[in-house]
Amino acid sequence: MRKTILITGASSGLGRGMAREFAKAGRNLALCARRTERLAELKAELEAAHPDIRVSIRALDVNQYEQVFEVFEAFREEFGGLDRVIVNAGIGKGQPIGTGYFHANRKTAETNFVAALAQCEAAVEIFRAQNAGHLVMISSMSAVRGMPRNLTTYAASKAAVAALAEGIRADLLRTPIRVSTIFPGYIRSEINEKVKKTPFMVDTETGCRALVAAIEREPADASVPRWPWAALGFLMKRLPLSVVSKMA
Repeated sequence: MRKTILITGASSGLGRGMAREFAKAGRNLALCARRTERLAELKAELEAAHPDIRVSIRALDVNQYEQVFEVFEAFREEFGGLDRVIVNAGIGKGQPIGTGYFHANRKTAETNFVAALAQCEAAVEIFRAQNAGHLVMISSMSAVRGMPRNLTTYAASKAAVAALAEGIRADLLRTPIRVSTIFPGYIRSEINEKVKKTPFMVDTETGCRALVAAIEREPADASVPRWPWAALGFLMKRLPLSVVSKMA
């Protein structure tokens, strides 16, 4: 059992929801994010509900790359090792390409990919030293194909992290270290709370329960929730781009 789990971007959304689900399962948690006041609230909630687990929190801006290594190593020292690292922190603030919002698209690309690379580097360095561990990359169903409008850069960044995870998996195939890429479909969270009338949207608790169940199986990759996203992913890879673009 992966007893000690580090989650980035744990102060809100899917990270916060996954922390609650892992706490129910009796796991120790290393939680980090920029908003430490929200982390403190979550820590108090989890420790009150589950007094047998350990919850540690640290401030982390994943775009401060040196800080990523420092925080991960501090958690490793505190817990005596890390069993699983979930690379979850990300943003979705992209705009259509060529409309004057390069700054927003660059920030999305840097946060979702370059910062994820830093997290993977820090996590796998620890796992190599331990000769054990489970790296989990939170991608997105939007990574399956190129997406239009506000999703263009976001989808590209999530496709990049999926490819990164697969490359790491290939490098570690003959080791005890496992690598999983998770492709969430529409799960209600702060990143999409203003989006209305989205088909197949599930609430945060339902979605995070499905995420944790998938992560616990330690697959190479998984679409979550499996229905309908495994089937839709199959179709998205094969349908004409003109059809896929209407799904965004």
